[in-house]
Parts: sequence; structure tokens; C-alpha cells
Amino acid sequence: MFLTGFADEAGADFAVQIKATKELGWKYIETRNINGKNLATLTDAEFDKVCEQLDEAGVQINCFGSGIANWGKNPRKDADFEASLKELNDALPRMKKLGIKLVRGMSFASPPADEAPDSPELEKIIFKKVRQLVEICADNGIIYGHENCMNYGGLSYVHTLRLLEGVNHDNLKLIFDTGNPCFNYRWIGQPPFPLQSSWEFYRNVREHVVYVHIKDGIALPGEDCMKRPECKFTYAGFGNGDVRAIVTDLLENGYDGGFSMEPHLAVVFHDDKPQAESDVRYQNYVSYGRKFEALLRDCGWKF
Repeated sequence: MFLTGFADEAGADFAVQIKATKELGWKYIETRNINGKNLATLTDAEFDKVCEQLDEAGVQINCFGSGIANWGKNPRKDADFEASLKELNDALPRMKKLGIKLVRGMSFASPPADEAPDSPELEKIIFKKVRQLVEICADNGIIYGHENCMNYGGLSYVHTLRLLEGVNHDNLKLIFDTGNPCFNYRWIGQPPFPLQSSWEFYRNVREHVVYVHIKDGIALPGEDCMKRPECKFTYAGFGNGDVRAIVTDLLENGYDGGFSMEPHLAVVFHDDKPQAESDVRYQNYVSYGRKFEALLRDCGWKF
């Protein structure tokens, strides 16, 4: 078991990301954003510099937190699928060079309000496209880790299980995000939908979980229980993400994967609001990591 995180929340510059990781005494980064680019879009020269920085610091990248099939991509638009294919194919040689065996991917944007998320026709499209992505990963020795975010699989644990069954491939595993259920509705049954329970979601999919994003927050459902509510993100264990219960359950059942910090205290990567000053970002990330270490000890982890 190991600790890692989206170090871009500490700073955009990769040197800052490494510095925060080293200050925590950690060895790993889940890479998402490096100076406004990602692993697939860096120039060759920029990528070479990243490799040099990692070697000099003794830090490794354990997961590529990609935008593949994410909440901004429509499953019906061929251009969006082509963009996901390109991102994956461009990243693969670099993942191989760095020894990265896990890519964070999703299952395309949640359907619009006027379309049923359980449409067999839509599900067929999603499952087919995700399977193509998973097969490419499998051919290259990579696990496609699906995150329960603002996507089809994130609509509920039922949809995640349906995705796993529909894609039906051993290289499709789950990245469970403890905080995302806090501000997403539970699309099971008929509206009005309640907000999801992180514990319920986790409990129903845990046998497929290979990696965990640590996030927490508090949100209240909107009046129509349809529009996604604003979430106040908190330190892990202080929101409605059932972080302590989930971490305890994982440890008691021999979990040996990673816990990846995604604080969102100063930076939210799908939010266009003004972001925090650099020193605040840095300190929030380091503080978040240290507080999570304390939570881990409370949950029974022996360092």
C-alpha cells in the first residue's frame, strides 16, 4: 500500500509538484497537469525534462490521471471519441518509458436531463467505446481504471456494475473516489433523486476497486434534485464521503493499492472560478496529505 496524489493541486510547475511530494516523504505522483499540459500533450523536450526531474528526485509516476472519455466528452460524438483515442495512444509510449501501469479513464459525460441514462441504445454506444479503450490498454499491459465521476458509471453503483458487465474485460477495473458521491445524485429508480452515499456505492463495487482517490466534501441537494449541487470540499474525514469507514474496510480486507490525494481545497480542475495563490495551494496539498496520514493511523495502518 502506498500514498500518492494529484500533485498538480500543489502547483502547476512540475518542480513544485515534486517538492511537495518529497516534503511529505512520498515517492509517487498521479500526474494530471504539468504546466497546463498532460502526459500525452507534452512536447518531446518537455517530457524528457520530466523524466530527468523524476530521476533526480527519486520520484515515480504511478498513474496517468487522463481526460480519456471524461465528463466533457459526449459518447455520441465521434470527435470526442477520437480525441480520447489520440490521448491514450499518444500517452502509451511515455507510460511505458515511465513504467506506469494504470490510467484513470471514465465512461463519457452523463446524459442530458432529457435523455434516460438507462437507454439501452446509449449504453450500447458507451460500452462499445469504453471496451475499445480498454482493449488498447490491455494490448499494452495497462489497466484502465474507471473513476466514479460525472460520467455514466458515476450515476450510481448500479451503472458502474452495468458498465463492468457490458464491457466485460479483465483490464477494466475501478478507481473509487470517496468524494464524488457527495455531490452527485443517485440515479436509481424515479426522481427526485437523493444524493449518493459513498459507503453504499463503495460497498457494492469494492471487489472491483484497485485504487482509491481521497476526496471529501459536503453538499446539499438542489430544489429540483437534478442540477448538480455546489460542494464545499473538506479535509478527508470531515465531509460526507465516509472516508474513515471506507479506509478502515479496505485496510481490514488487505487492500494493497494506492491512496491518491485529490483535495480540491484550493483547486478544482473542472471549475472556472479564480484559483488560490500558489503558496496556499502548496500548503493545502501538504497539509491534506499529512492529515490523511493521521487518519490512516486512526484507521489502523502501521507506518
